[in-house]
Amino acid sequence: MAEGDNKSANLLAQETSQLEEQLQGWGEVILAGDRCLRWEKLWYPGALVGATTVLFTLIYYLDPSVLTGLSCTVMILCLADYLVPTLAPRVFGSNKWTTEQQQRFHEICGNLVKTQRRVLGWWKRLFSLKEEKPKMYFLSVISSLLTVAWIGQQVHNLFLTYLIVIFLLLLPGLNQHGIISKYAGMAKREINKLLKQKEKKNE
Repeated sequence: MAEGDNKSANLLAQETSQLEEQLQGWGEVILAGDRCLRWEKLWYPGALVGATTVLFTLIYYLDPSVLTGLSCTVMILCLADYLVPTLAPRVFGSNKWTTEQQQRFHEICGNLVKTQRRVLGWWKRLFSLKEEKPKMYFLSVISSLLTVAWIGQQVHNLFLTYLIVIFLLLLPGLNQHGIISKYAGMAKREINKLLKQKEKKNE
């Protein structure tokens, strides 16, 4: 068991190191984005929501076709991949890269690798469910897709995408400041109260 844990830890460290090398040119930008996503300053959440709202408003007014939107997105990504590693050191100053920043960059890369592993693990479990319990797999997938299709029919697709993006951008900050755990605890307590009241009525 210990050998398996050591192998897993070594593999995680190796994958994290490889990701650090791949993202080294984006280091300053990633750290700036991390500070913003974790709400190090009070105005960061407002800036995230504001920038996202402006972007989606622009998309709404331009109303590009799917092919145009996809082409523009890929073009922006290609430009960023080319320009960011060149311009970032000049903007942020590579000489200001500290041990603390390097440690935080290492943690971010480690978290990205762990997230990738979790997603792959969920994907593998889904296919394991398909092999072991095909009926449950079929019912789960079909009901989930029907629910998503119904939600998509009720809400405008661009507005729904906007809400999803806003939620994902605010999620790290909500988690960092304990807001999610706070409201989850409140909801749990309310549910327990309702269950207790129901038990008393049944008695």
